[in-house]
Amino acid sequence: MGAGAYICGEESSLIESLEGKRGIPRKRPPFPVTHGYQDRPTVVNNVETFMAAALIAIHGADWFRSVGTEQSSGTKLLSISGDCERPGIYEFPFGVSIQDILKDCVAKDTQAVQIAGAAGFTIQTAEFDRRIAFDDVSTGGSFMVFNQQRELLDMVQNFTRFFAHESCGFCTPCRVGGALLKDLVDKVHAGHGTEADLQQMREIGALMRDTSHCGLGGTAPNPVLDTLEKFPDIYHSRLRDSRYEPAFDLDAALQEARQISGRDADAAPFEAEQ
Repeated sequence: MGAGAYICGEESSLIESLEGKRGIPRKRPPFPVTHGYQDRPTVVNNVETFMAAALIAIHGADWFRSVGTEQSSGTKLLSISGDCERPGIYEFPFGVSIQDILKDCVAKDTQAVQIAGAAGFTIQTAEFDRRIAFDDVSTGGSFMVFNQQRELLDMVQNFTRFFAHESCGFCTPCRVGGALLKDLVDKVHAGHGTEADLQQMREIGALMRDTSHCGLGGTAPNPVLDTLEKFPDIYHSRLRDSRYEPAFDLDAALQEARQISGRDADAAPFEAEQ
């Protein structure tokens, strides 16, 4: 019943969907391990976890711990895409640096890496020595590379539109906050944003992080908040000189109606009243 909805990647939403219901995250506790599918104990994991469990059963825990770091044992599968010569699926030992990954996939002139998908972390060049590990940069496996020729605000706009569309609508912070963030990013992208809009984006993003019902709403503002902090120029270069500009232009909204009604004169009553 989930019809490919992003929210059904969350375990309790997936179970709701399997039961024929709308994919909305459940309140926890109780957790799926005690009350899951049809209210029975249920384990929800991805193929990578089951693969690791099988290998541990065959070779033993010491063999598994021989690769990786002290706190992050084993290997990690990464789906690498974007501006690199060798995109694809890679398997790295935990603890590998972002710089080494970029070298292996032959990424050149990189300005940013988006790790853990749209809801993950935007990593700047100064952080390329960070490592893929549970205690540093944790990821489900997505690794997107952006070179210097990419306009990062295009990425942010794409992600905010995605999350506004994929919100299940259950909670107000995600449903309304996501739509407001999308509109503000669109406004800045079109060259009509101001410093007040950037501050509002920070406030809405923080509210979504702190009060959303599930992880989708809590992480949806990450691309906006990360780039505001690490790549402020992509926003400031598009701001207008004015301190404030309304998001809704009433005069423009009435333009088509004026033309249809023949009331498109320069001194229309609306302008005269203003």
